[in-house]
Amino acid sequence: MTDAGAPSSRPDGASQTGAPPEASKPYRVLARKYRPSSFEDLIGQDAVVRTVSNAFETGRIPQAWILTGVRGVGKTTTARILARALNYELPDGSVTGPTIHMPKLGVHCQAIMESRHIDVLEMDAASHTGVDDVRQINDSVRYAPTSARYKVYIIDEVHMLSTAAFNAFLKTLEEPPEHAKFVFATTEIRKVPVTVLSRCQRFDLRRVEADVLMRHLSNIAAKENVEIEPEALGIIARAAEGSVRDSLSLLDQAIAHAAGTVRADEVRQMLGLADRTRVIELFDALVRGDIAAAFKEFRDQYDTGADPIVVLSDLAEFVNFVTRVKIVPATAGNVAFGETERLRARDFASKISMRVLSRMWQMLLKGITEAQGATRPAAAAEMVLVRIAYVADLPTPDEAIRMLEQGGGASQVTSTSAAPRSAAASPVASAAPAAVRAPTSPGPRFEGGARPQMTAPAPDTQAAPALRITSFRQLVALAGEKRDLLTKGALEGDVRLVRFEDGRLEIALEPNAPKTLITDLGRKLEQWTGRRWTVVVSNDAGEPTLRSQNQVARQERERTAEADPRVREVLSRFPGAKVIEVRRIAPEPPESTINAEYGSEDLADGSDGDDL
Repeated sequence: MTDAGAPSSRPDGASQTGAPPEASKPYRVLARKYRPSSFEDLIGQDAVVRTVSNAFETGRIPQAWILTGVRGVGKTTTARILARALNYELPDGSVTGPTIHMPKLGVHCQAIMESRHIDVLEMDAASHTGVDDVRQINDSVRYAPTSARYKVYIIDEVHMLSTAAFNAFLKTLEEPPEHAKFVFATTEIRKVPVTVLSRCQRFDLRRVEADVLMRHLSNIAAKENVEIEPEALGIIARAAEGSVRDSLSLLDQAIAHAAGTVRADEVRQMLGLADRTRVIELFDALVRGDIAAAFKEFRDQYDTGADPIVVLSDLAEFVNFVTRVKIVPATAGNVAFGETERLRARDFASKISMRVLSRMWQMLLKGITEAQGATRPAAAAEMVLVRIAYVADLPTPDEAIRMLEQGGGASQVTSTSAAPRSAAASPVASAAPAAVRAPTSPGPRFEGGARPQMTAPAPDTQAAPALRITSFRQLVALAGEKRDLLTKGALEGDVRLVRFEDGRLEIALEPNAPKTLITDLGRKLEQWTGRRWTVVVSNDAGEPTLRSQNQVARQERERTAEADPRVREVLSRFPGAKVIEVRRIAPEPPESTINAEYGSEDLADGSDGDDL
């Protein structure tokens, strides 16, 4: 069963049915006790409520709905509320049709919400998967309801039906009797055949936001006379991952675990989570490159019972939170996170570069997988921390290239044989992208800022010089040398040059240019030259394409040739003759290397001089 609602004014409508007081009833879990009974009680599903409300008010009620979403967001609950709204009727007969306004229990409401109404049939498709079960529905759907306005069939986990069962449903689902309505619920919408989906109105129930869940849990705790810390509510809301039912189950467990005021530390202990403050301290030690402090903090958490996998997962979650704060600073105002987390996240986001955060995230994802498959997860987790701290202040490849170009040598790049910094190092300096350690030994110089090797080369090994490109025509010639005719043709006919620098190309594109040209060009230039290039699309008009320039140059040569007296004499002797091509009589010079300077006349059209 699903639960996606705010607590109604009375649990389960007990005050309206004359039921005995709660003290005389057996205990009911919170997920059942506070199950929503009307559209007003649903939380986090405003789009669904609005669409259904408008459909009811205008009388545009479909014959079938299909509700999809993760577990615990309210699919079955919404289905029952739909059944109640379709059959809402007061004893005095004042309501004569379906309505979304249900201020009090009607004739059929209690039985529908308790799943015992004769005209509202619920079927679990996980245990009734065969065609015979669907055939029973097809046989009974033709008969009018016994007491309600509509017969409503609620089929939970509908994706579990067999292919034959789905096929048996199609005709009935497409043309059901006027008195029959179908409501399907599923967590695996992709497993439902398209032929079924096309006959239903689909509603995607979204995960409930953490702050909405916190308010919902706080209201329920107040009704239960339970004191709970706001930080504990945030922990439960995040652990539920958008599922209202899961959050209520965790709240139930936390109340029983605390046996009094529910505190954040007790909830963390119950869930096996690490203290968020200690996770932040571990993060701080890692970005400072202080492996000793990181080891000590991790061991302290492990000795107090924290799971190594959970520690790494919490660390990854905090890296993600810092990244989100860096991109969208307003994220730090999310009350689902504690005040310490929000303040420290703002501080880290202002100091740590995006590339460092991205690198930490990738290493943690890989490390969590390794630790999960290791025979000693704690040792594996420690090695993950070593790797993260070891590269915490190393420059990224792009930063290393920039430092080499600015400083002119590889000696500014941190050697991988250097030890991580001590605990006394400043976190601000360690987080800054340009902060590097003093070299342990001078390294070779790289021509043109080539990508440095981050591992120490063998004594007899030297880095290959990078290939320098000094003009756009030289770049086109390089594509020809690489026998990449598609790229060469695109550069000649689809690209208008705006600005060219060695390592940077700014261009404008023709309307028929390939959509992947920029990505492909950047990748190929990096392969051909041995270093990264920046390819930018500009809004400027740029120069004409090389093909257009070549066409203009060819026409000019033809006009010049036709103006020659000797050519005019030949044309006069042969009526109808015309100049169609102008070629150079002198032999072509030897093929140039790519680093040579090309004249303005050479390779004007990228055709090796055939049209010159």
